[in-house]
Amino acid sequence: MRAETTTTPPVTITFNGRPLDVAAGQTIGAALMSHGIMSWRATRGAGRPRGLFCGIGVCFDCLVTVDGESGQRACLATVQDGMTIEGDSA
Repeated sequence: MRAETTTTPPVTITFNGRPLDVAAGQTIGAALMSHGIMSWRATRGAGRPRGLFCGIGVCFDCLVTVDGESGQRACLATVQDGMTIEGDSA
């Protein structure tokens, strides 16, 4: 007996005005990185780029604005179809 594989269709999110097709169920951070986007905010003082660091919700380096709500951790939030995401810049 052959096992069937099921693939979930991608969802579309918008990041900084750019539509991206990403795998359903991914975190925002994983989805952005899958498109080569490694940083999406800058530190306040020195303006250094930040993206995923710890990947488990401890460090706050990966903050984004999701559907108008700022301060969301990209490493914890799961993508939803139609989600609008903005990088938080210093």
